[in-house]
Amino acid sequence: MDFGLSEKMQVVLPLIDEFVENELIPLEPDFLRRPFTDLLPVIEEKRRMVKQMELWAPNHPVEFGGMGLNLVAHGLVSEALGRSPLGHFVFGCHAPDAGNIEILHLHGTAAQKEKYLKPLVAGEIRSCFSMTEVDLAGSNPVLMDTTAVLENGHWVINGQKWYTTAADGSAFAIVMAKTDPEASPYLQASMIIVPTDTPGFNLVRNIPVMGHSGEDYFSHAEILYQNCRVPEENLLGPRGHGFVIAQERLGPGRIHHCMRWLGICRRAFDLMCHRALHRPIGPGKTLAHKQIIQSWIAESAAEIEAARLMVLNAAWKMDREGSKAARREISLIKFVVANTMQRVVDRALQVHGGLGMTDDTVLAFFYRHERAARIYDGADEVHKVSAARQILKGYEGRKVR
Repeated sequence: MDFGLSEKMQVVLPLIDEFVENELIPLEPDFLRRPFTDLLPVIEEKRRMVKQMELWAPNHPVEFGGMGLNLVAHGLVSEALGRSPLGHFVFGCHAPDAGNIEILHLHGTAAQKEKYLKPLVAGEIRSCFSMTEVDLAGSNPVLMDTTAVLENGHWVINGQKWYTTAADGSAFAIVMAKTDPEASPYLQASMIIVPTDTPGFNLVRNIPVMGHSGEDYFSHAEILYQNCRVPEENLLGPRGHGFVIAQERLGPGRIHHCMRWLGICRRAFDLMCHRALHRPIGPGKTLAHKQIIQSWIAESAAEIEAARLMVLNAAWKMDREGSKAARREISLIKFVVANTMQRVVDRALQVHGGLGMTDDTVLAFFYRHERAARIYDGADEVHKVSAARQILKGYEGRKVR
């Protein structure tokens, strides 16, 4: 396997690194202390700059205005953008739009692509993905109470969803709902496109996460669907294939997340090393002189490098053999990288002492918002069980000396 950079990527990655360093990181103090909507005009200006540099939508189809990068190349881009919370949004490859674009591209009708996909890739509108339910375990996607009943050419949707990321300000949601309750468990649900101005689509609240409700793109909503009616043609993909399509969406999405987390690791590691070298603890001595700090730096460097190679390997396999062939690798990276990120951010925060607890650096933001990495897109425990089962299957009937 070869992770060597193409000539194109050797040019693109330094440009992105420079842009994040010079254009986005300086915006973070305002991002951390002011309402996100206050920053939207300057963020839109940065997005225009990215489009002029022809770096917009790196992982999206060329025919719709993206760069069309494969998973390995986009993984490297995602790592570079992950250094700032604003990176993916400014470059047009942010979740949940990224996943919605993938499934609209693969399963959308010509009319759906024209109405929803094109403006979504262009960054003219935003979307959300409405799957998780309040009272049911997200680790078992078969459990779902939201229903969609076909009546007189319209889907009538009823149910309650939460953690619908970025619903606040979105133009439409892709909703998972049971359309065929009598079918086999994995063929009961479908995906349906629901414009957010449809009567019966009720955004109840932006859910406080670690005390922060957020707004606009940086938010997670609770949605109540009450006799929400949309045309029959808003069905996305075949009826009853919602779970199948969701797996197609989640596989590449986990690569994107893991590389973004590695970008967070890079940023936290840089801040930790800089703090260690410049924080005096006595005459002629800094934190960097302490062996425990040196140990944290060495451990972090090794863990980041190991996690990075695991993710690139998973992306390389997915590019060549597809998501199904890389199921074990995806499960492994999901919990390994999430925990690596948490340890690195925690060490960086500890090195910063009281400063790390404030929003004077980005570390506290990472600490409170990225704890969820071990929960969403499959909790750690689920991925560990899945990986173990696949590993053990390879030992069935096999002699080991």
